Formats: sequence, C-alpha cells, structure tokens
Amino acid sequence: MASHLNTPDTMQPDRVEGGVIPSNLRSADAYQPRPVLWLITVVAIMLSLFQLYTAGIQPLGLFYQRTAHLGFVLFLAFLIFPVFGQTRARGALGWVIDAGFLTAAFISGFYIIWYLDDIIARAGWWTATDITVGIICIIAVLEASRRAVGLGMTIIGALAIIYALAGPRGALPQVGEWMPGILSHRGANVDRLVGQLYLGQEGIFGLPLGVAATFVFMFVLFGAFLEKTGAGKFFIDLAFAATGRKPGGPAKAAVLASAGMGSISGSAIANVVTTGAFTIPLMKRLGYKPKQAGGIEAAASTGGQITPPLMGAGAFLISEYTQVPYIDIVLVSIFPAILYLGTVYLFVHIVAMKQGMTGMSAAELPIVRHVLAAGWQFIVPLVLLVVLLVNNISPMRVGFWAILSVVGVAGLRGAWAVMADGPVTRERVLASVMRGLRMIFESLELGARNAVAVSIACAVAGIIVGVVGLTGLGLKFSSMMVALSGGNIVLALGLVLIASLVLGLGLPVTASYIVLIVLVGPALHNEFGIPLLIAHLVVFWYSQDSNVTPPVALAGFAGAAVAGAKPMETSMQAWKFAKGLYLIPLFMVFNPEIIYGGPLPHVLWTGFTAILGLVAFASAIEGYLFGRMDALSRLLALPAVVALFWPSFTVEVAGAGVLLVLLSINWLNARQARAHPS
Repeated sequence: MASHLNTPDTMQPDRVEGGVIPSNLRSADAYQPRPVLWLITVVAIMLSLFQLYTAGIQPLGLFYQRTAHLGFVLFLAFLIFPVFGQTRARGALGWVIDAGFLTAAFISGFYIIWYLDDIIARAGWWTATDITVGIICIIAVLEASRRAVGLGMTIIGALAIIYALAGPRGALPQVGEWMPGILSHRGANVDRLVGQLYLGQEGIFGLPLGVAATFVFMFVLFGAFLEKTGAGKFFIDLAFAATGRKPGGPAKAAVLASAGMGSISGSAIANVVTTGAFTIPLMKRLGYKPKQAGGIEAAASTGGQITPPLMGAGAFLISEYTQVPYIDIVLVSIFPAILYLGTVYLFVHIVAMKQGMTGMSAAELPIVRHVLAAGWQFIVPLVLLVVLLVNNISPMRVGFWAILSVVGVAGLRGAWAVMADGPVTRERVLASVMRGLRMIFESLELGARNAVAVSIACAVAGIIVGVVGLTGLGLKFSSMMVALSGGNIVLALGLVLIASLVLGLGLPVTASYIVLIVLVGPALHNEFGIPLLIAHLVVFWYSQDSNVTPPVALAGFAGAAVAGAKPMETSMQAWKFAKGLYLIPLFMVFNPEIIYGGPLPHVLWTGFTAILGLVAFASAIEGYLFGRMDALSRLLALPAVVALFWPSFTVEVAGAGVLLVLLSINWLNARQARAHPS
C-alpha cells in the first residue's frame, strides 16, 4: 500500500466533543509540566478503569455512578485545560485558581457519595452546606464547559440560571420585569434552584449525564481502543481498496471511511481532521478543488453521527428519552443513514464525472484480500457488539465486552507476529507484552480524554433541562412554536431547523439535541401529531446541521483548514453535499413507514420514492447524472421532488412519473452523446 495512505504518526489527542484533534493542528501538552502530564495520565486511566469496573463487574446506583463520573471528569478537565488557555504556561496565579477548581471538582463529585443517605433523608430540607456545595458544583461545571467545550455553551447555561431566578418570587425579581409575557414565570430562589440542579435527578445528574456516564463513555473508550490497535487504519484501507479505482475514488473512500469512523468517534470535527488528513490531499491530487475536498470530508464525517450502530451519543439518548430499545433505534436508523451517505456518494460521483476524473492506479491502492488477510480480526469486535445488542444485553455491558474483545484480538495479533517473525525468545515475548500493555494504557488515557468534553456538555445540558422543568419553559416554547407556525407542520419544522442552527453556533451536537428536544419535542409530538420516535430522529438529524451550514459550519471549517481552502467556500460545498440532512427528516415525517414499517408494497414504494427523490434532487443541483441535464429538466425536477413529499398518493405517483421521465431522457441523451461524440 502506498505510504501516503498510512495514518500519520503525529496524531495525538486534543479537544473536541467525543473525538481527537491531531497535534500537528493544535498541541497543548507541550505547555504542561511533565508532572502534570503524568497526573493527567493517572487520573484518565483511573476514570477508564472505574467505568470498566462499573460496566462489567459491579454496577453502581444512579447517584454513585453519575457523581463519581462527574468528579473524575471535572478534575481531568481542569488539569488538561488551564484557566488562561492551553497555549501558555499556568503561572503562579493560574495554579492558585486551578487549585481551587480542582478542589471544587473533587467536592462536587464526592460530597453526594459521602452524604447520600443523609441527603435522601432530608428530601428537600437542604442544609446550608448542601446549598454551598451545590453552588460550587454549578460554577465548576460552567467553568469546565468554558474550557473544554466553548464559551457559547457556558453562556447559554448561565442565561438559563438567570432565567430561573428571574420572577416576582425569584432571587432576581428585577430581571423578571424584562421578560415578555409568554416567557414570564414566578421565579425560583437560590435554594430551590440549587436543589433542582444539584440535589435532584432532573439537573446536572439527570438523564444526559447519566447516558454520558454509562453508555457513551464505554463506546468512546471502545473507539479509542480501535484507534490505538490499528483497526481504524484497517477500515480506511478497506474503503480505499473497494472504491479507489472508481472515478473520484479517494472521495468515495472518504465517504465510506468517514462514515464508519465518525460513528465510533462521536465527533464529526475530530473525524475531519484525522481521516481527512490523508483523504483530502488525495482528493486534491485527483482533481477535486480544495473547497470540494474539504466539503466532501465534512459532509461524510457528519454522516458518521447518524450512522448505526453508535451514531455518536445519539442512539443512546434517543433510546433513553423514548424508552425504545437501543437495538430498535439502530435498526430503524439504517435505511435513513444509507440514504444520506448514498446522497453524498452520488454528489461525489457526479462531480467526478463532470470533471472527467479517473480513479487511482492499482499500484497506489491496497488489495482487498491483502487488507482482509492482515486485519480481518478487527471485524470480530464489531460482530460481537451487534450480536450482544441483538440479544438485548445492556449497551453498557456490550461496550465492556467489545473492549475486551479488541484487547483479545490485539493480543492474538501480537502473539502471531512474535511467532511469525523468527525464533520465539524471552526478550521478544517480553517486548511484545510491554507493547501490549503500553497500548492498553494509552487507550485508557485516550478514551478518558475524549470523553471529557461530551460529559461536561451533558452536565451543562442537564442544567438547561433542569431549568426548563422548573420554569415550564418547554410548554411556553411549544405555544410560541404553534403560534409562529400557524399550525403548519412544514413551517414548524423550518423553525426547528433555524433553532438547531442557532443553538449549534454555541453548543456541541449532543447538547444541541438535548436542548432542542426538551423545548420543541412536546410540540412536535402533541401539537403536530408527529410520532414520538420520528420527532426525536428529526431533531437529532437537524442538530447536526451546525457542522455543515454557513455561516458557522464547524466541520466545514475544519475541512477548510486541512484542505487549505477558504472556510466559507468550503462550508458552502459541505452544505450542498449534505442536503440529505434536511430532506430525509422531512421524508420521515410525511412517510413514517420508512421508520415504523407497514404493508410490504407500501414500504417498498416509500423506499423507492425516497431514493428517486434524492437522486433527482442531487442531479438537479449539479445539472448532471448520466450526462449533462438541460435547464428545463432541472427546473421541472424540483417541483416533482416536492411532490414526492406530498401527503397524497396521487401527487406522489405524478411526481415519481415526472422524475422517471426526466431521468430517462437524460440517460438516452447521454447514451446518444457517447455514440456520436461529434
């Protein structure tokens, strides 16, 4: 295999939600003293071992699990992210401040564990110490969010707290006077708010952090083990071997590889800068413009967040909120994910054909059988994962066994390498064992580092969810949504899309989904009659749009940095390639059979129209399918695509008929043009 397909050795972990940033883009550890780096390693490994123990050996109760997890995560965050930023030394003042926050992290997590029985016995009659520790925890969570997630998330959390305190009976009655009538409420005092956010199950230690502290962490750790053992490179090589010779081969490989790795990493941005570090240069070399290469990688990596089996953290959250089994969430998400990735793949193919690109030469690509022979063992953990999920094993326990299987596979590969490379000696066996132990400890550290941002984001989301429950904001927001949309479901979905984009400017995808579903979920389900699971899937899909939608397209900006292109131009390309992100949720709403099933003929028709509509839409946007499309065909295709979404079978049939005619004409014209080149 050509050397430029090898994963760069310089990739090391840094900050993003649930993922890694390579050190060649941002290296922070260089500014940390060596003792601090050792302490980070020790705490990270302790956190991962704690999670493994509670997942596979001795499960803990709700408050024990979540509070210990938060204590570890906060402590790790304040070690990794200094108060004045990662690109300068802490200094004496920085150490004084961070020492205070490290103490606050320890107290925040372990106060409840130590006094849990007393706190339960008090049941609302909180002591001054309870309230003081609660305030310390809230401040620590917001500060950790500023450092590890971003200032936007912290501001939104702080505004939620101010909103809860604003009102005639609240701690900030003067602020309540500025509230519009529909948003006004009686207000809460400090004791009541802290009791809600810190000492109850609907605030910081609510469902979002509960999911992060159990399911999400185990699968982030699973992804870290896959990365460190070389499984990531195996799957990327397999994608290149399968598609590299086709027109636009590296771009098509990027779609497949980025979708697979993005599902495990939990972060589109992390996937762009890791996988994209070698797919984007190959795309550029083949003829894609830099902005196109960056946009393709951003759109494909975003697809990883909606691709089973992991879907970032989304599948676990949707399962917990809807009480639908996790495996069912995975199964119903397969076809929509295929539609999205197929749309990106089609865009890539059309661009390659329009620009007359060819594939890579055989000498530059790995051979499928060689790739499989070298790494087929990495398929075993994924097969085990799916089998255990199908048998209704807890996702937390599934993650535990999946990690052990990765370690077992890596151990067998190491043993085989020792036996195959020459005589087995004590020195060679010892060296192999040491490499294996180093890999395990590096994976444990990487998994904990990667989980910091998503866990803190979930803790802040818990603050927002707690305030929504305390103030009744969710019902108020639903009323506003119904009023603004006039009861029109398309306008309502448009408002959700706008809200997700605005929230995405300051929140990670996971937090954006949680906040949105709490605010608009009741309206979508109760007022507009959208089935509960579909409402959650729509909000989750729309929460991804901040990755690819200008003016702030986070994955698009990351792709531009790797491609050396202008951020806004790259974001526009990513937005174009990711159009399925907007159309497929609409199709779910108006054709729920795509999710819930139904009579076989109806399901087949729904699947056919979905594929036809997306193919026609991509062709109309690019003006090309089998050959170039004339302006009239492109103009007629758009209303015909809209007809496929219409809740009338007659209109659907008419739209499908028009599209079939237009695409048939395009095929005949392209065939005639090839037969008579002149």
